[in-house]
Amino acid sequence: MAYTPELSPRYSGILRRIAWAYEVPMTQAIEGILELAGNYMDGKRICDACKDHSFCRDCLFAAHTEEKGGLG
Repeated sequence: MAYTPELSPRYSGILRRIAWAYEVPMTQAIEGILELAGNYMDGKRICDACKDHSFCRDCLFAAHTEEKGGLG
């Protein structure tokens, strides 16, 4: 099982409302949020700070840095 961080009541409530609006479970809502956020983050910076290179093949940020000519 993957690590599941606890959300504060505020952010849990926000996530719940996003899930209701898109008619998906909260787990799918947070996955969508992370995908969207990944489009706005510096993938090279994320990859440079990474401490687990066994995940690169599945990592959203590795794909972004390849497209931008960076790490991969």
